Amino acid sequence: MKKKSIIAIEFDEKFERQENLVPYLQIDKRSKPGLKARRVSVDFPEWMVQELDRAAQKLGVSRQSLIKVFISDKLKETH
Repeated sequence: MKKKSIIAIEFDEKFERQENLVPYLQIDKRSKPGLKARRVSVDFPEWMVQELDRAAQKLGVSRQSLIKVFISDKLKETH
C-alpha cells in the first residue's frame, strides 16, 4: 500500500487540527538514532563468565542481556 504524500505545511496544519496523520507516515522505515547494533568482542576471565552466568540464570535472562544491562547502568552513572 503506497502512502499518501503531502508537503510540510499541510502536515503541520493537519497536526494542529489533530487529524489522523498515520496515512502520511512511513512507519515501516522508522528508527531511533544510535540504536543500530554493533558487534563488540570482549574477553572475560573464566570466573567472571561463571558469575555472569549465575546472575543471568537467577534473573532468567541471557548472559548477553545481563552484560548489556550492567554496562548501560554503569554508563548512566557516569553522566
